[in-house]
Amino acid sequence: MYFRSRFVFSLLSFLPLFAAAADYQPASLSLWWGAPFALILLSVALCPLFLPRIWHHHFGKIIAGWTVVFLLPFALVFGMSEVSQIVAHAVLEEYVPFILLLLALYTVSGGILVWGNLHGNPQTNTALLAIGTVLASLMGTTGAAMLLIRPLLRANDNRKHKVHVVIFFIFLVANIGGGLTPLGDPPLFLGFLKGVDFMWTVKHMMLPVVLSSVVLLTAFFFVDRYFYRQEGEVLVQDPSPDSKLKIYGKINLLLLLAVVGSVLMSGLWKPNVEYTIFGISIGLQALFRDILMVVITVLSLLLTPKQVRAGNEFNWEPMKEVGKLFLGIFITIAPVLAMLKAGEAGNFRSLIQMVHNSAGEPINAMYFWMSGMLSAFLDNAPTYLVFFNMASGDAAQLMGNMAGTLLAVSMGSVFMGALTYIGNAPNFMVKAIAEQRNVEMPTFFGYMAWSFGILVPLFIVQTVIFFW
Repeated sequence: MYFRSRFVFSLLSFLPLFAAAADYQPASLSLWWGAPFALILLSVALCPLFLPRIWHHHFGKIIAGWTVVFLLPFALVFGMSEVSQIVAHAVLEEYVPFILLLLALYTVSGGILVWGNLHGNPQTNTALLAIGTVLASLMGTTGAAMLLIRPLLRANDNRKHKVHVVIFFIFLVANIGGGLTPLGDPPLFLGFLKGVDFMWTVKHMMLPVVLSSVVLLTAFFFVDRYFYRQEGEVLVQDPSPDSKLKIYGKINLLLLLAVVGSVLMSGLWKPNVEYTIFGISIGLQALFRDILMVVITVLSLLLTPKQVRAGNEFNWEPMKEVGKLFLGIFITIAPVLAMLKAGEAGNFRSLIQMVHNSAGEPINAMYFWMSGMLSAFLDNAPTYLVFFNMASGDAAQLMGNMAGTLLAVSMGSVFMGALTYIGNAPNFMVKAIAEQRNVEMPTFFGYMAWSFGILVPLFIVQTVIFFW
């Protein structure tokens, strides 16, 4: 009892520190406040490569640990009220709508089973990649990748040379194909939540996505035809003979349309009704969209036969990882975004000066490459947020006279996530599934030899076309 009383007394003795908090001034924040955010990203980038067992079993604890490393000192310095505001803003305005959309897309796509087997020749493989590229913007890169990677691997299970098939699949379906709509890739949905119009993304990303897709699909066809001819004829012994494709769980196609409609509704419907929750104003349209995402998810689980999800090897592990990871990211990124919004008055002035000319105007080519290279080695969603706020943070201004800058951030974040296995969540998932099917995927740097050799020349051409 004595020790318990002493412990409570010790905790209470810290309360004056919380009460005598300093004023929260973003312009004067030290760069050290961004360290927990950077450490989360480094953990995501390096732990799966060098500490895979520890990461697999304890990634939630690692993310939570870095989050606490940010929250406790921040509370001591600036007070609990400031911390509660940061957490409420991160969770209610960004994390909840973000994770509910991913949850709905993941659940619905996991309820659609493509069963059967095709002949994995260059024409068929190119057609499957093209279909996946289109679907990526409708059901998200994760959904499209998980839907089609297994049929693609079955179609090529008698091929000797098939590593390139998976690599181009990562380029197109797991990344570039998702660039057409806010549904396609997490960075663009974050932009949508920040006020970027749904149709602005469709209109301005159309040409870059189509151009990239056509170039890569054409290149893939000739590469695949070369390897196909190297084999003489595709091997006679086919572990899974050709059979007509069938689609099961078709009710989820309607639910997918419901997801699209819900997002469009939240962008077009402006009832001018807001609710205040923990000091955060939430629009009626956003609240209604989030409720619809939950309803759609539940309906998909109830209406999809268990055999369909079993055929897709559906499980919740990817969603658990994404859910824990992004909760930590959205909380710890708060001081980084605040410093960026402070502009040259804040401690990111040197970084801001690198991507702006002497007149203070953005250098769009620099925005494209810097947002892209950071997306490749960290994660494209938080990278998008960083550069979105560095450019202006005001969606109306970015869609107006700074449209080129917003396009640069959007293209860089989405496209260059394909440069490494860790640039976008589906990349590593596709690699893991391919290796389970006995495809000897390249190492981390081996994959980069493919991606840099093929994609960087394409990105240089895009720089000249769109940002020169």
